[in-house]
Amino acid sequence: MNSDVQIAGDPLAIPHLLPPVPAHPSTVSAFAGLARTIAADRDSWASLVQYDATSRWYHRLRTGPGYEVWLLSWVPGQGSGAHDHGRSSGVLTVLQGELTERVGTRGARHALRAGAQRVFAPGYVHDVVNDALEPAVSLHIYFPGLTEMPLHPTQSAELSAPARPVAAPGTLGVPGR
Repeated sequence: MNSDVQIAGDPLAIPHLLPPVPAHPSTVSAFAGLARTIAADRDSWASLVQYDATSRWYHRLRTGPGYEVWLLSWVPGQGSGAHDHGRSSGVLTVLQGELTERVGTRGARHALRAGAQRVFAPGYVHDVVNDALEPAVSLHIYFPGLTEMPLHPTQSAELSAPARPVAAPGTLGVPGR
């Protein structure tokens, strides 16, 4: 008697029998995993990094169905200012150096060293700054892709959006990821 594989062939060789490949990561954990995978592939991003003493440098590293991956560099003293990411959720991963994230009504501080990750939902307001003496590099994944980044007028970031956010000067090109 013939086996099913002998009769029908190898089901793995027939694409329509395979489960569909997800169009993009579908969980926060999967996006964080994608960020760790990119971070571990240093050859894919290290040669792209540039440093700019007048403003933070940023580069869209990749896009996928409904998400974007950005690479940013921070020289000492550079910061984002208090901002949110509109309707986007995201994952921030420090690739090199150290950054400080300030969040909450009292400006709670989180020291983020290489390998550290922070995840956030729409409306999450924070301020990221390089308080260290060495440059830093970070990776940011946004889902859906970033379309706005409203700045907030407070020195310490608030967890909820203020009544009057300051308009960001542009859209995707805003260096405040």
